[in-house]
Amino acid sequence: MMLKKLLLTACLFCLSGVVLYAQEQPLGSNSFGSINLSHPGLKNVAKAMAKNDYEKAATQLLAYFRKSKAALSPGQTTQKVNPNTQQLADDILLHKFKPHKGYGTFDYGKDINWQFRPVKDQLLSTFLHRTTFWESLGTVYLATGDERYAKEWVFEVQDWISKNKQGAYADDKDYAWKAFVVSFRLNNWATFFNQFINSPNFTPKFLLAFLNAYNEQANYVMANYTDMGNHRLYEAEHLLLAGTSFPEFNQANTWRKSGITVLNAEITKQVYPDGVHFELSPSYHIGTISTFLRALKMAKDAGIASDFPQSYRNLVEKMCTAVPKFSFPDYTFPLYGNSFITNKTQMMKNYQAWAEVFPENSEIAYFATGGKSGAQPAYLSSALNNAGFYAFRNGWNQKATVMQIKAGPPAEFHSHPDNGNFVLWVKGRNFTPDAGSFIYANVGNQENSKRDWYRSTKAHQTLTLDDKTIENNAKLIKWQPVGDVQVLSYSNPGYKGLNHQRTFLFIDQSYFIIIDKASGALTGKLGIHYVLTEDAKAGVDKNNLQFNTTYADGNNLSIQVLNKTGINLKEEESFVSYEYQKEAARPAFVFEQEKLTGKPGTFVSLVMPYTGTNAPKAWLKENAGNNFETGKIDLTLTINGKEKTIKQQL
Repeated sequence: MMLKKLLLTACLFCLSGVVLYAQEQPLGSNSFGSINLSHPGLKNVAKAMAKNDYEKAATQLLAYFRKSKAALSPGQTTQKVNPNTQQLADDILLHKFKPHKGYGTFDYGKDINWQFRPVKDQLLSTFLHRTTFWESLGTVYLATGDERYAKEWVFEVQDWISKNKQGAYADDKDYAWKAFVVSFRLNNWATFFNQFINSPNFTPKFLLAFLNAYNEQANYVMANYTDMGNHRLYEAEHLLLAGTSFPEFNQANTWRKSGITVLNAEITKQVYPDGVHFELSPSYHIGTISTFLRALKMAKDAGIASDFPQSYRNLVEKMCTAVPKFSFPDYTFPLYGNSFITNKTQMMKNYQAWAEVFPENSEIAYFATGGKSGAQPAYLSSALNNAGFYAFRNGWNQKATVMQIKAGPPAEFHSHPDNGNFVLWVKGRNFTPDAGSFIYANVGNQENSKRDWYRSTKAHQTLTLDDKTIENNAKLIKWQPVGDVQVLSYSNPGYKGLNHQRTFLFIDQSYFIIIDKASGALTGKLGIHYVLTEDAKAGVDKNNLQFNTTYADGNNLSIQVLNKTGINLKEEESFVSYEYQKEAARPAFVFEQEKLTGKPGTFVSLVMPYTGTNAPKAWLKENAGNNFETGKIDLTLTINGKEKTIKQQL
């Protein structure tokens, strides 16, 4: 079996070599048209060009790049290759690629079919054309010096270039020539260039083919920026990278200036004054910070840091200090929008990178060191008003209670229609994780039912009418982050003809009352949705409109509706996705009532963390002055025999 595999691999390499050399084009003066021959260090290239000795010019140009500080050679690293990376590289030798970590490996054919789309997820195909999957070839080549990996990379680059000319496919602007995707190739190819530059398989002719393809792609990005959103930021960053990685190009300075100009303009368009990225997705917010800071570092290294004004740095710093506000004590955050789970180790690395740029910021230092230095934030409950991210908090340590709430403006791209959604974290346990996204791409106009479910409002902890999806456009009514009764109240015109007002009351920094009022002409089935984490086993009391967790460690949560007339409790299907294409079923419940013509529908919920195995018993009395319609709250809440009077004017 091993011999058969070796023979198969050898035959493939022979075929690859034939195709590779067949693809190499003869050199001419136009081969060097994109290169600035007056760039320092290219004197010998210019001399050969003056004599029309294009072979020598190419050889001299390759020698120049091999002397670069960034050029790498096998043996320079002592890092061992892990088995997974080795397997990925070996699979690539057989044209079996793993473009996206959410999927397995796919065979793209002996004669590589770059248009092969093995699953109905356009993200897989766009990731294929980013070509990030080649990084395992570079890692293994530098660690082993095995020329098979370099030879295969050179072949596949040539193969990609020859089969993916602009306009070769009707939909190439959605895949291979989508500006966002092209920009990632600029980023990746700059890295691969330096990993393989010293390979004997990296020939002078291949060098010119590579450089001309790179030049074409950089110019393409500059002419085809995405109109708005985080894609535009990545395109600008990667164009700046192209100009700083390859200053030898005639257009290098133009690329740099274009990237910097776009980033300077977009940071004020895409980042709210409170420091939150306007797509309202924590994962993308953090990714955007990295984009802005990588660009700043590239400009600094190139000696053009002054092209970014101080206001740019100030707003990025505000983005960094916004992160603790929407995070939990374990450094994780809600999976709002198309976010995926993180962990403390990764987030501390982020904070450490931010601390290098902003060394005087004591809050960033605090989180970068796990609290060993710097200063803990002076606030507890907090608001990022522009984004509509609010947090009730009674501490910063693992014993804290923290509720994160989303009630913000309209947002496109990665945001979900989920105003009113909340995530509750108590004593180290995330009781009600946001659903996440599972998958976030359709294929052309073909809908993906999984994507649509995760984006639906009913997948989130908020109010729906007939389970239909709402629109986000919250207006703040009251924010009171201090005292024994802390308040957040907002209104959201979720449907045309129905307005939802949700009020959160954080009582004694311990538990929560949530008051939902749906008013307007629309009628139908109102529902407020609640979810639990996937490992929760719920105790359910439908007669009392109550359910609770049953964790053996005694750290538990009870949720019940206190105004019981006309309301029923049902279990419903729900899932949570922490990683792309991975999901788990979890307990979920909906409290329902019929919305009648001209009459508001109201729910009063008690969300109560408790210690022990016996769920709390609670009763609600509406006092004479209480009027939910006018926003006057006058309630007496009795929990396990203990009374609490709550009075607020919204």
